[in-house]
Amino acid sequence: MSNTAICPACVGLPEGALEAATAKGTAQIILSLPGIHCIACINGVERALRARDGVVSARVNLSMKRVTVGTNGHVAPETLIDTLELAGFEARALDTSLLGSTSDTYGRGLMTRIAIAGFATMNVMLLSVAVWSGAVGATQHMFHIISASIAVPALIYAAQPFFHNAWSALSVRKLNMDVPISLAIVLAAGMSLYETFVGGAQAYFDAALSLTFFLLIGRYLDHRSRKAAASAAAQLAALEVPRVMRLRDSLRQMVDFADLRVGDTIQVLPGGRIPVDGIITDGQSQIDRSLLTGESRPLHATSGTAVSAGEVNMTGPLTIRAMTVGADTTLRKMVTMVDAAESVRNRYTAIADRAAAIYAPAVHLLALSAFVVWLIISGDLRLSLNIAVAVLIITCPCALGLAVPAVSTTAAGRLFRAGLLVKDGTALERLAEVNTVVFDKTGTLTMPAAGHTALDPATRSIALALTQNATHPVSQAIAAALIGTAPATITDQREHPGHGLSARYDGRQVRLGSGAWLGTQQGTYIQIGDQMPQKIALRSDLRDGAADLVAAWQAAGLTVHLLSGDDTAETARVAGLLGIEHWQAETKPDAKVQYIKTLAATGAKVLMVGDGLNDTAALAAAHASVSPATAADASRAASDIVLLNDSLRPMIDLPLVARSARQRVLENFAIAAGYNAIAIPIALLGFATPLLAAIAMSASSITVLLNALRLRGRV
Repeated sequence: MSNTAICPACVGLPEGALEAATAKGTAQIILSLPGIHCIACINGVERALRARDGVVSARVNLSMKRVTVGTNGHVAPETLIDTLELAGFEARALDTSLLGSTSDTYGRGLMTRIAIAGFATMNVMLLSVAVWSGAVGATQHMFHIISASIAVPALIYAAQPFFHNAWSALSVRKLNMDVPISLAIVLAAGMSLYETFVGGAQAYFDAALSLTFFLLIGRYLDHRSRKAAASAAAQLAALEVPRVMRLRDSLRQMVDFADLRVGDTIQVLPGGRIPVDGIITDGQSQIDRSLLTGESRPLHATSGTAVSAGEVNMTGPLTIRAMTVGADTTLRKMVTMVDAAESVRNRYTAIADRAAAIYAPAVHLLALSAFVVWLIISGDLRLSLNIAVAVLIITCPCALGLAVPAVSTTAAGRLFRAGLLVKDGTALERLAEVNTVVFDKTGTLTMPAAGHTALDPATRSIALALTQNATHPVSQAIAAALIGTAPATITDQREHPGHGLSARYDGRQVRLGSGAWLGTQQGTYIQIGDQMPQKIALRSDLRDGAADLVAAWQAAGLTVHLLSGDDTAETARVAGLLGIEHWQAETKPDAKVQYIKTLAATGAKVLMVGDGLNDTAALAAAHASVSPATAADASRAASDIVLLNDSLRPMIDLPLVARSARQRVLENFAIAAGYNAIAIPIALLGFATPLLAAIAMSASSITVLLNALRLRGRV
């Protein structure tokens, strides 16, 4: 991968107004430009591409860091990438089909409806000013007719999202928040039409339109906050390589990514993104894993090294045998985790929905009561209907419905940008309640590294064969220490959580794992057949950010515990380095679960942070859980949040963000309750017209959304 282009114009140049990326030509190619910063970069990229034969047009979108290139159909993406690399700009291929599938049709539809409702509202209000200024008789009637001709078509189109949702609920004999909204819009417009036809003095087309306009704004803001993490997932998915060099029968052929199968051999050139999870069969290179793990240090990869989709080959050509393709790759699983975070509803949301379901019939009953009481008191049908409509409008449960999703999606988007994937929709709620943290040691707080060990060549080959494809950090450290050794041929390989690895070699069973499992002293050993186990020297280095994380969480009031399957001396050493008072060594998987249950029995809300297969049960048993992206698949599946970075520092703010999100939710409920406590009596007493009711209700919804958006910048 080339270095990011140096941009001499980045300082002092403002970001100009950018048009959406479009391109002319018979074919379109979209490239990611992660290193561009300013207008000078835009001009440099476009100039370099337009000078290339076959390129018809090139348009850069700075905010999305993309360039859309129109070609004559005979230019490959790789050629354009090479052109930009020579010009000093880093470029990556984006899958156009995936980008297209994520187009925000619903959001664009809402924007169109907002524009129509806003335009109609302004025009009807101008006509209303004329009426309020004293227009009477035929002039007043004419203005009402013009207002109706503008308002009715606009409402039929712009209010469709509310009408559709309300009808869906009523068709199954249920109520939702859109039922009173739709009823308020229909009644306000219906009463206004009636007044227009009978030549009355009052018409509230502006109230119906402004209600629709403000509600659509709130609905769009909510949609945008929900879209944040999903948009990041789409960008992640689009980085999958759309075309791949496949090697078959000594022939090289460019094929679509979708045509790859498990077992295919592919070639990835320097600067190319690895498209599959697989094993390197030939070549050596430096691998940039920053996209997936946030790890800044490149990984030295050679034959036998496992690589993942989304990583970048930096220095040398590699031949890779595909082990997983398509939806099973690491990159696609990461996308799935982001999508899952958006689809799961948390308990607070369920409470809000139940409250809205109770609230809707209460509002209808309140409006009906207001109509009946005012009709009895005044005998004026129009006045009574006006007050009933004002009650319906002013009590629309929009703020209540937006209170939780606006906060949870904003918080999840912020954490994703920091390098944390929120997998479970209830995770933030549970994290806010956490008061105790239990850390696994190896692979979480420490990263193992193999020291010098006097293994004979045959044993070294067997050890490499056992560990080269394993996910546990100890196995990866041993494999890294045996680089240059040819792996032995083994069969029937198995992983034993909490113990180690086993396989068969030359008819004999071979095992690599803890000394307790192999019937010897503490430490890590390898045993071949009935031979005496041989010790493998290991050391543990603190993971980057571990000390800062533990200190910050202790300062935040969390009680920190350390559990490890390692020996007492090593566990005590790490606990001492990190200032952890509560620790336990030689802990098996079932003992970790029991440890967490014991803490929970004392009233502790436990956050478990672990990475190994032996941590899976503990992660599931804890009140909340976090695992790094380098963790075993089962551990990532059991955890609520996945850390993408190699460093632990992004986790420092995690409990603070969760607590702040909970506070914002409580504030939003208070805003909604306070608004109703003030507004409902005003409407019942007849002091709020439908127009004022619409403005007040919309203001409360927008206040809730703006309060949630405070999470984007600070906690």
